[in-house]
Amino acid sequence: MARAYASAILDAPVEAVWATVRDFGALANWLPGIARSYIEDGRAADSVGCVRALHLADGGFCSERLLTLDDARYTITYAFVQPAFPIRDYVSTIELIPVTDGDRTFVQWSGTFEEAPQDAGKYAALIAAEVYAAGLAALRNRIGAAPAGQARWAGFRPAKVFCSAVINGPLGDVWARVRDFAGMGDWHPALAGMHMLDGARPDKVGGVRAFTLGAGTLHERLTGLSDSEHAFRYRIEASPMPWLNYHAAARFRAVTDTGRTFAVWTADWTAAPNDDATLIPDIHRNVFQKAFDTLNERYFR
Repeated sequence: MARAYASAILDAPVEAVWATVRDFGALANWLPGIARSYIEDGRAADSVGCVRALHLADGGFCSERLLTLDDARYTITYAFVQPAFPIRDYVSTIELIPVTDGDRTFVQWSGTFEEAPQDAGKYAALIAAEVYAAGLAALRNRIGAAPAGQARWAGFRPAKVFCSAVINGPLGDVWARVRDFAGMGDWHPALAGMHMLDGARPDKVGGVRAFTLGAGTLHERLTGLSDSEHAFRYRIEASPMPWLNYHAAARFRAVTDTGRTFAVWTADWTAAPNDDATLIPDIHRNVFQKAFDTLNERYFR
């Protein structure tokens, strides 16, 4: 299975970018190489299962079927009906994720497909560069205004705290720094004495780290670590904070057009509404965003 991928940070809020990307029939408005595009059979462009016809600038033709359209998670997935390249089983997804630090948008475009043995790698490289990367570069200059009154996430946030930022270093270097579960004390100035309990390795899933924050001591258990997804999860087992069932996750993705890294950190818990009014902005600003800022200040200027 071949895979093509490209990603970028666009200087526009996710609602504005989504308004452009969501229109399945209007690809010719922003993707280079498409002379004309429209939805066949008079169907609406947001009707899942509809087919868009694409007349290419070089005189060619292809068509694609809409498989998924998700306004709550800013995702569109489609597949070739009549391919533009000699490949099979092509499925492609564009996903938008808000960058909360600066109200920008991370866009990733990916596709999987089968190439003939003699073409191994050929179309993966071509699609990544000439379709996805070129398309994201052109999209940057085609974004209109965000629709008025539109609720982010279609009104359904993925977590109580959703914090995202751009780290000014390549994914491999950033991940090497943040995957150390006992190392966050080096990239958050308010954490002191962080160490793994019982001599556990910092990459041991199930291992517990202990540290102090202000006058309190916290214990957090690593519940998931993935070098393939560049992600980790953990839960709090001891804390002076007025919450229950705190669990959090962070994931890091490559920004291919600049060689930087896009980071998302989320957290959920149970607490009284009056406590949440303080806890939610405090965790966003003073824990997650502060950690991202310190990574940039100390290691990735």
